[in-house]
Amino acid sequence: MTRFAHPPRRAVRVLLASVAVTATAAALLLAATPTTASAVDVFGALRMPGTAAFIVGHRGDRAEAPENTMASLERAMEALDFVETDVRLSRDGVPVLFHDTSLERVTGSRHSVDELDFDELRRLDVGAWYGAEYAGERIPTLDEFLEALASRETARALVELKADWTPEEVRTVIDLVEQHGLRGRIVLQSFSLETLFAVQQVSPTTPRIMLIRELPAEPVALAERLGVIGFGTTAASVTAVPGALEALHEAGIAVLCYTLNTHESWQEVSALGVDGIITDQPSELDQWLATTAPGT
Repeated sequence: MTRFAHPPRRAVRVLLASVAVTATAAALLLAATPTTASAVDVFGALRMPGTAAFIVGHRGDRAEAPENTMASLERAMEALDFVETDVRLSRDGVPVLFHDTSLERVTGSRHSVDELDFDELRRLDVGAWYGAEYAGERIPTLDEFLEALASRETARALVELKADWTPEEVRTVIDLVEQHGLRGRIVLQSFSLETLFAVQQVSPTTPRIMLIRELPAEPVALAERLGVIGFGTTAASVTAVPGALEALHEAGIAVLCYTLNTHESWQEVSALGVDGIITDQPSELDQWLATTAPGT
C-alpha cells in the first residue's frame, strides 16, 4: 500500500475518491454489459475459398413479391437464415421499411419518406406497381417487421439504416430490438460513418456492418476502429485489394457481397470465400448452391 509522507489536502482527497468511485462504477458496468457478438457468433464459421456462403434475401424475396413489404420479407424469413431490409424515419419519427429517398418509383408520390407523417405514408400503396395481386400492400413499420421476425426462431436480419442517423434516432431502433428480444439476431448496417458511430455510442454491443463500395488498403484497422463485425461490399472491391479478404478473416471479420444475381457472380465470390451473398434471387441462389455445393 502506498503511504503519503504528508496527508493529501482535502481537494486532492476528494479527487482520489472520485477516481476510485468512477473506476469501480466502470468495472461494474463492464461486468454487467454483454460483450459484442463476433462475426462467428452471428454468421457461423468464416468461409474458406469454395465454401458455400450464406444467403441474404435483399429487401426480402424481390423475385416473388414487392420489395420491403411484409409479403416479400415473410417469404424470405420462412426460407432463409437472413433477410435484409432498409429503414428510414417518417417526418414524425416512426421507423419504416423503405429503400429509396423518393417514394416515386414504388408509390408514384413525389415526396420523400421524411416529408410525410406515418399516417400519410401508411395510405400509400407499395404493391400495385409490382403486380395486381399485391395491390394494397402498405409500407411496414420496423416494429411490425421485428414482431414477425421474433416469431420465427431461426430468422435473422440485416437492417440498413439509410442516410445519417443521430444517437437519439438510433435509440428508437435499439429500443425496438430490445423490446422484441432480438439482441444478437439483428445486425445493423450503414454506408454512413455518422450512423455507425451513433450506433457504437448508443449500443456498442449491437452487431454492425459497414457498407462500403471500395475496401480500403487496410480494412482491418478500419473495422477495429468502428467496432464492426464485417463489411458489405462489391465483388469487384474484394478482388481489387489483394489479401484483404484473408486479412479480414484472420482478424475474425466477415465479408458479404451485394447485390449479386447471376451464376457467374455467385461462382466468382464463392471461389474467393466470401461469407455471405446478398441477392434479389434467393431461391435461385439456394438451388444453385445445392447443385454446386451439395450438402449445404
